Amino acid sequence: QVQLVESGGGLVQAGGSLSLSCAASGSSFSLPLRTMGWYRQAPGKQRELIAQISDDGRILNYADSVKGRFTISRDNAKKTVYLHMNSLKVEDTAVYYCNAVLTTTRVWYGWGQGTQVTVSS
Repeated sequence: QVQLVESGGGLVQAGGSLSLSCAASGSSFSLPLRTMGWYRQAPGKQRELIAQISDDGRILNYADSVKGRFTISRDNAKKTVYLHMNSLKVEDTAVYYCNAVLTTTRVWYGWGQGTQVTVSS
């Protein structure tokens, strides 16, 4: 069973930066590496995939809403995925989660507790 633990969220002013981490634990993570993604869910909205990184870290994809501002990366040795967020906007306020991407709408593992990011104006 794989557990995903997100951290690094907080309160930041618009234009500021934050870096999130997602650490995976559990014996199942010794299986072949998977494409990992960062998701977010704003109040009253569905959870959306905003960034993903291939198993070898070479292929990156971003939602238009974060392209050019957010950077996803991973350290497979540490079983950790990162999301560096710059030029934050009020509309980036959400709970952020990570998971292994199965399809555009499905994930491999259960969801962690997420980490709250709040951007103030």
